[in-house]
Amino acid sequence: MRDVIERMHRARRPALHTLTPDQAKDAYDKGAQVLEVPRRELARVEDHAIAARDGHRLPARLYAPSHERLPVLLFLHGGGFTVGSIRTHDYLCRELAALANCAVVSLDYRLAPEHQFPTAANDARDAVQTLAGGQLADWGLDATRLAVGGDSAGGTLAAVCAIQARDAGIALALQVLIYPGCTGHQDTPSHQTYASGYVLEAPTITWFFEHYIRDAHDRDDWRFAPLYADDLDGVAPAWVGLAECDSLVDEGVLYADRLRLAGVPVDLEIYRGVTHEFIKMGRAIPEARRAHADIAQALRLAFA
Repeated sequence: MRDVIERMHRARRPALHTLTPDQAKDAYDKGAQVLEVPRRELARVEDHAIAARDGHRLPARLYAPSHERLPVLLFLHGGGFTVGSIRTHDYLCRELAALANCAVVSLDYRLAPEHQFPTAANDARDAVQTLAGGQLADWGLDATRLAVGGDSAGGTLAAVCAIQARDAGIALALQVLIYPGCTGHQDTPSHQTYASGYVLEAPTITWFFEHYIRDAHDRDDWRFAPLYADDLDGVAPAWVGLAECDSLVDEGVLYADRLRLAGVPVDLEIYRGVTHEFIKMGRAIPEARRAHADIAQALRLAFA
């Protein structure tokens, strides 16, 4: 991990928070798959669209290792609600589909600053409702076995979706939370410990937040910071994977603890010696490949 960080510094690429949002989107897109595991070939890779509540058609890509009636993971990509896309998480979604023997539906929810809070949360919720409501059956998949997951901001959205699914009477098999953002104020000790030099830096987090939220009140909304939700009873079982050297690690542990206190089954894994984004560094970081296998196992058990 130290070698990866040193190579990043030697490359002298500008930090995302020094760029315009469009420049940051382009930079993140270009660097997203540099350290990924090799690209998996799958039996099904199909581009679809899912309708949001306002009629907007959200791009969605379906990955499946076979044409069988498979269970499904709705995957929500990371990127601070401002960068990231189906393309940036293509290799990861392919890997999870192959290892878990399930279908993965990757959603291109709308991004800031053009679409501020709570657009991303609403888009993710609409996707869950549409998939559970019959879309998966139309695609030849098993709508009765649906999980939701994501990394970073996508993990935040997955946690929010799990709460909303409970409220809507949608039974999710699992929520997969990969170093999710869970608080709105960057106020845990790990935000100070890993503020600089550990891939996700404090100014970048602030930059993401400032583009996504409308005002200071949004920081306290549980749809932005699920740790602030009043009630977590009855949400889907959780697999939570955190990076030890990450500003978000403390809030991830706090959220896992809150889930456990609510009686929710939680499998918490903290991957030692790695930083934010490690899940997409499988070519260089063995812990990424282990995390892929751990997520796949959790999905297989949840879908059994």
